[in-house]
Amino acid sequence: MNVLLGVGNESNGDDAIGIYVARNFKHEGWVAIDCATVPENYIGKIISYRPDKIVIVDAANMGLKAGEIRRIPKEKVGKASFSTHSIPLSLFISHLQKTTKAEIYLVGIQPKSMYGEMSEEAKKAGEKLIKYIKEDKIDEIEELK
Repeated sequence: MNVLLGVGNESNGDDAIGIYVARNFKHEGWVAIDCATVPENYIGKIISYRPDKIVIVDAANMGLKAGEIRRIPKEKVGKASFSTHSIPLSLFISHLQKTTKAEIYLVGIQPKSMYGEMSEEAKKAGEKLIKYIKEDKIDEIEELK
């Protein structure tokens, strides 16, 4: 089993992109969880699936064009800004690495705006990301430099 975690706040424009991806992702061998702003509340549930892969999707200010998608390696988490979490994603990922044997991917989508409705750029990026994951092409997503 693989796990997709959508993180974000649907009251903050493009910050809802992780939630959007989780709610619109359905694929055999995967479970998608809408974690809102508290992914740490789902650690027990995540562990219970004994995942091979965990993909965490969130809006990330990476200084890129709106809608750009990047894999964010653990050592580069500090280069991206995540706004709505009770604990830093780096700590959450470290805990998942210790408690599962899963391959963990953090995928950021560059927001256009953190206010109002979700932008078309974010939605298109979310749809593109869903396709990448379903086709098992996560490694083809460009890595944040």
